[in-house]
Amino acid sequence: MSKEVLYSSTRGDKGCIRASQAILRGLAPDGGLYVPDHIPHLEKTLGEISGLSYQETAYEVMKLLLTDYTEEELKYCISHAYDSKFDTEEIAPLSEAGGAYFLELYHGATIAFKDMALSILPYLMTTAAKKNSIQNEIVILTATSGDTGKAALAGFAEVPGTRIIVFYPKHGVSPIQEQQMVTQKGQNTCVIGIEGNFDDAQTGVKKIFTDPELAKYMDSKGFQFSSANSINIGRLVPQIVYYVYSYGKLLKEGRIAEGDPINVVVPTGNFGNILAAYYAGKMGVPIAKFICASNSNKVLFDFFKTGEYDRNREFVLTSSPSMDILISSNLERLIYHIAGDSAEADAKYMKELSTDGKYEITPAMRDQLKDFYGGYATEEETFKTIAELFDNASYLIDTHTAVAAAVYDKYKKETGDKTVTVIASTASPYKFTRSVMNALSKGDDSKDDFALADELCAISGVAIPDAVTSIRNAEIRHKTVVAKTEMESAVKSFLGI
Repeated sequence: MSKEVLYSSTRGDKGCIRASQAILRGLAPDGGLYVPDHIPHLEKTLGEISGLSYQETAYEVMKLLLTDYTEEELKYCISHAYDSKFDTEEIAPLSEAGGAYFLELYHGATIAFKDMALSILPYLMTTAAKKNSIQNEIVILTATSGDTGKAALAGFAEVPGTRIIVFYPKHGVSPIQEQQMVTQKGQNTCVIGIEGNFDDAQTGVKKIFTDPELAKYMDSKGFQFSSANSINIGRLVPQIVYYVYSYGKLLKEGRIAEGDPINVVVPTGNFGNILAAYYAGKMGVPIAKFICASNSNKVLFDFFKTGEYDRNREFVLTSSPSMDILISSNLERLIYHIAGDSAEADAKYMKELSTDGKYEITPAMRDQLKDFYGGYATEEETFKTIAELFDNASYLIDTHTAVAAAVYDKYKKETGDKTVTVIASTASPYKFTRSVMNALSKGDDSKDDFALADELCAISGVAIPDAVTSIRNAEIRHKTVVAKTEMESAVKSFLGI
């Protein structure tokens, strides 16, 4: 029997709590993120894992990190999350193209990788509420750069005992992303555009979360906040699964031998997806390099190059909007770990980030980042990669995946490394139809994104996902736009308090 995993704050709130409590809270009271007190090793061999389904792999990973959930509870959550909502039985297929393996994480209800975790989070959360005798209604408060919002809305719509409020940058998401959110049904759902960028939305949400007076007021009205962002450990743990699963798939198909290392390339904004790969490595998946791919907002590239994290720079709107982020929240968890699991050191860095907009880690900490490689792709390189992969391999990718593929090409040229490599393919090309069509030199400014989707389908032979066709003529239900200073008032207004 493995030892129970307990969770504490990266910033020093030393009370260790169980997994279900960390999932319910989302963010620690001191503003820190919950981290496990140890990372257990997989109990099955990689060879044994290679024979498992996605659902069975999920159980093997989650039972080790969500230790206060019973076997029955976890299997219920997993079976209800990874079902016919996904358009493939594999859940996360691997496709070989252009000298790498693309891990397709966009076969869920909202055609983005966020579905992989947000399909299960509502089940984990409602189970946690029962386990902890929570009487309050849980209010999911989320900031989105485009994909988390819709995936969370789809997951929590009409879930009893919950409400969900999503803030997004009004002018910082793709038309399809916005249409997906503003047409969302469900009496318990609320979508609000803010006049600002994603960092403004994320900062506003964190401020609401960490206001003790507001928490007391909410409690008096029968509500409590939780998060569906990747700051919630209930988002991060399910993301570890697909890296374990992809290794098993490569092994099963004879692409690698058991124990062979692989590289992982992840298009990165908030750092959650690549942190999940890091945790998979700690659990026993032999990952040689974590290749962190950035767009023109290359704050992470600069961090891995210099050891200094500096968000004091121009915010760039790109064709990969889910990565248009200058404050990568989940990097805090990695900082905590490479500082020797020191909450004191992490709190100091996060205070510097808040006051000065930057911090610099020690040489000893930098030594622990040798397995990471930071790269970035310009808009031109991103578009070129989409076109070349389609022309040479008849394989269609979105802009975020293209950032990763472009960075991987640079990495190979720079290092000559021929290690088998998995690229996290994080969204369907139909989520960013206009940009993909522009990359293929088929763009037409006179046509809307849905007309372009029809043309992309004709060119590529890739079917338009239901997630796009179903919103084509859907009613716009959410029209609220507020200043970034009005977010708390908007929350109270929706809750009627």
